[in-house]
Amino acid sequence: MKKKYKSASIALLLLFFYVLVPSYSSAGAPTEQIRASVDKLLTVLKNPQLKSTARTRERRDQLRQVISARFDFAEMARRSLGAQWRRLTPKEQEEFVRLYTDLLERAYIDRIESYSDETFAYLRENLDKDYAEVNSRIVTDKGEEFSLNYKVHLVNGEWKVYDVVVENISLVNNYRSQFSRIITNSSYEELIRRMKEKQIEVAGEKK
Repeated sequence: MKKKYKSASIALLLLFFYVLVPSYSSAGAPTEQIRASVDKLLTVLKNPQLKSTARTRERRDQLRQVISARFDFAEMARRSLGAQWRRLTPKEQEEFVRLYTDLLERAYIDRIESYSDETFAYLRENLDKDYAEVNSRIVTDKGEEFSLNYKVHLVNGEWKVYDVVVENISLVNNYRSQFSRIITNSSYEELIRRMKEKQIEVAGEKK
């Protein structure tokens, strides 16, 4: 059981990056736009010229560009912070989004680069005006299966991811619980301090 949940936590960070393209022809715009991003990510990952250590920064920069184009990190940050968001000044909101985006992008890129033959199958797409949910399944190389759903909303003609749910565990809700606990037990300033500390720690590991 512990092994399954450990794999589920890894899948949560894998997000939508390795996909088995659906065989049906009725996939809508949300699924198609996610698939287009996936194709771009795979092109970068499979490029032999970018596999060397000397090209690591260039490879990650390209991956980050694809990720930032598909994810609405500002919306994810707002939802993850919950009620505290409305208490922040515009400058504080900007700082939080920057820290949140940097930490999540680094985590996603780490998972992408450790790809080990996971496959995804799209199951269905639920559309409700400017919001949609794409339901899929991830299958690991060991045959373990997990549900993986992407919540997206329409922004200037593009379907942007604002939450990912793995085995009924929401990424945004999970972060909201962690952030709320830190703020309640200490302060918002302490949350920012920890995020900056983590940012410095991760940056140091990449040197």
